Amino acid sequence: MKTNNYLAMLLWLVLFAGGPLLHAKPAEASEAAEASDTAEASDTAEGPPDFAGTTLSGDWGGRRSEAWQSGWAFDGTVTVDALRNRGGQRNGGGAMTNIDLRATADLEKLAGWTGATAYVNVLYSGGSRVNASYTGSLMGVSNIEVTVPTARLFQAWIQQNFFNDQFSLLAGIYPIDSEFFTVESASVLIHPAFGTPGDLAQTHVPSVFNTAAPGLRAKWLSEDRTLYGMAAVINGVAGDPDSTKSYFFKSSAGQGAFVIGEFGWKPREEGFTLKPVEPVDTVPTEELYDYERFQPEGKYAVGLWRYSKSPPGQYAVDADGEPAHGHSQGGYVLAENTLFGLGKKGRDVSAFARYSWSNGLATAIDRTWNVGVRVRGPLASRPDDVLVIGTVYGGLSSGYRSTQAAAGGLTAASENVLEITWRAAISRYFAVQPVAQWIRHPGGGADAERATVLGVRLQLVL
Repeated sequence: MKTNNYLAMLLWLVLFAGGPLLHAKPAEASEAAEASDTAEASDTAEGPPDFAGTTLSGDWGGRRSEAWQSGWAFDGTVTVDALRNRGGQRNGGGAMTNIDLRATADLEKLAGWTGATAYVNVLYSGGSRVNASYTGSLMGVSNIEVTVPTARLFQAWIQQNFFNDQFSLLAGIYPIDSEFFTVESASVLIHPAFGTPGDLAQTHVPSVFNTAAPGLRAKWLSEDRTLYGMAAVINGVAGDPDSTKSYFFKSSAGQGAFVIGEFGWKPREEGFTLKPVEPVDTVPTEELYDYERFQPEGKYAVGLWRYSKSPPGQYAVDADGEPAHGHSQGGYVLAENTLFGLGKKGRDVSAFARYSWSNGLATAIDRTWNVGVRVRGPLASRPDDVLVIGTVYGGLSSGYRSTQAAAGGLTAASENVLEITWRAAISRYFAVQPVAQWIRHPGGGADAERATVLGVRLQLVL
């Protein structure tokens, strides 16, 4: 109870502490448009990106820039997590790898199709199973750990914009975690629950990393880009549940649909002014000028989701002790806010909070809290580094606790995680990220040994 009250207070602070800084000024389009933004940038930029300076493979003898100017954009990343676990199920560790290759096509440039963008994303994921083999957490330890090594087509969709880009429709193989319930301030953290909420991740087979399903997504933006609404209808089961190693999406009759909607506000203002006691005595230094010109940002959103099918609940039972049938459903609220700058533009401190819930019919986790703080440029000498501290509270569903109790197990009320990570930019295309996690009650066991996970993430832009 104390934990819930504490987290609620932090959420309140995140939502309202930065209120005076935020006014209804135009905001950037949401993360959802990242792929299309790559193509759209060619219309306004004077030239292609600095591929030679920002990627390992460079400009491919000028061919990459030529492709970019014609409407094609190619990029990719390699991520390696080397983690060591102590406690939990048993001591041990290993390395996991994710190779992410992406291609974006501006169909207006390529084929005269106004306002259309195509996107293809191929993944290879493999390596050790640190959580499954050693930690035993219900929510995982790394957001690139997979059940079995596999290469697969992860995304393949076309997006059409309408009405001066205020409305868009997307159709194809589409993961909901690319746009919905996202919190940018938490994106550097590697624990899975900072991405897809634990209560949603455990339902059936949702369309999230690393298996996506075909569907439709519609998005609306207000004229000033401060308000947005989006909804998606996705196949109820992503991939082939009988073959987690399948390379492509496989569907069958009777899987139903997954529906999700989100409405949010993304305010942004041009800047704010410090008001010293004696302004005439204040030296107008470059640092003060940059700080006064700092641009805070914020995001506040609420979302709901539901499965159309009602299979027997994995943990919930009816009055006769039989598996209860029902539609898995839930929702979430989230907030992130830039609190203040650190002298130079681009160095800042932001906070985030998110609460999600479900009816717990098919999941061990039925509610999740995320709270944390991100510091960009924690040291003046390291302006491109990122320091993030975040905590997760995963509440165990009553059905799961009853099931465990019937089997003779003693469950806790929650599984809790604290993560601290520092992403050090070694170059513009290579980063080294030490990570430390402390997990209380891994697997939900009241008598489970606390787990400590230490390691490093290496990330390379191809």
